[in-house]
Amino acid sequence: MAQDDFCIGILPIGEIDPLYLKILAGSFLGELPIKTLILPPLPHPDYAFDKRRLQYDAASMINQLETLVFKDCSKVIALVDADLFIPVFSFVLGEARMGGSCALVSLYRLQENHARAVKVALHEFGHLMNLDHCHEKKCVMRFSKNIEQLDSISNIFCDYCLDHLRYMVRKKP
Repeated sequence: MAQDDFCIGILPIGEIDPLYLKILAGSFLGELPIKTLILPPLPHPDYAFDKRRLQYDAASMINQLETLVFKDCSKVIALVDADLFIPVFSFVLGEARMGGSCALVSLYRLQENHARAVKVALHEFGHLMNLDHCHEKKCVMRFSKNIEQLDSISNIFCDYCLDHLRYMVRKKP
């Protein structure tokens, strides 16, 4: 897939402030010169609600998203204002499968902070592009388990991670 053909879909799930969508789309254009497309919203993910935890199951949501076809999108970053979990963590700010097609960004704990949403989205996009967590202190691919750690990293990729992403975007599927 040529870089010109690569497109990231930005998908609102439920009621998401349109400003988040525009800021996220712009952040991908700023970090990597690739196209973005804001997709029509999906309904709130009631199907993923776990009554015991009073949270939303991120894996269930990703499973559902990966059954959908998003025309012209190479990868999809979905924004949701729901508290997400995976079994090994009490909450997650975002979730993606390594090499998958769709990632989630939870706005629930980000305290209406656009910069934090950008960091989580870029980080989860890195996982979609087969990047693991990075050991560079400021790289956006550094693992963050809470807001304090998220705030301590930058919103850019280190040189190694950025080179990997550029290679993966140019690579044929």
